[in-house]
Amino acid sequence: MLYTAIPWEFLPQELGFGSGMTCWRRLRDWQLICDGNGIPLALSLTGGNRNDITQLMPLLQAIPPVRGKVGRPRRRPQVLYADRSYDHDKYRRLVWKANVKPRIARRGTPHGTGLGTHRWVVEQTIALPHWFRRLRTRWEIRDDIHQAFMTLAATTICWRRLKRSLC
Repeated sequence: MLYTAIPWEFLPQELGFGSGMTCWRRLRDWQLICDGNGIPLALSLTGGNRNDITQLMPLLQAIPPVRGKVGRPRRRPQVLYADRSYDHDKYRRLVWKANVKPRIARRGTPHGTGLGTHRWVVEQTIALPHWFRRLRTRWEIRDDIHQAFMTLAATTICWRRLKRSLC
């Protein structure tokens, strides 16, 4: 479904789901900020007319703890890189309060601050869901189903990145 964008009713019976409706119901019942390597850490679904800045703190709080290190797991990144659209003193203060150092480009300053190299990773990660035909054009009416497809895409992206780094 994610790669081909075929309708639910055309899912092959050989997959063992029973029907396309059964598969849709299972997807419905499951309920994107990234790291420096382009691995999605958290994602949210909003309307196209919403400002990105409104999702900054919910996404920062949605990042799961980093496991595998000795001691208390870290819940937040050390630094947050963002472009000029996030240049608001209110949000800088909120990010500082979350114990994260904000590296946000200032409006009215010339390019060349070096933040572009970090922002390129984010922009590339945002473009990755276009690998999946189902996400290029939003066919789903229900938000929870589209969110589930976004989660599956993020999981696939993480798997591919981690598999490549382990080899």
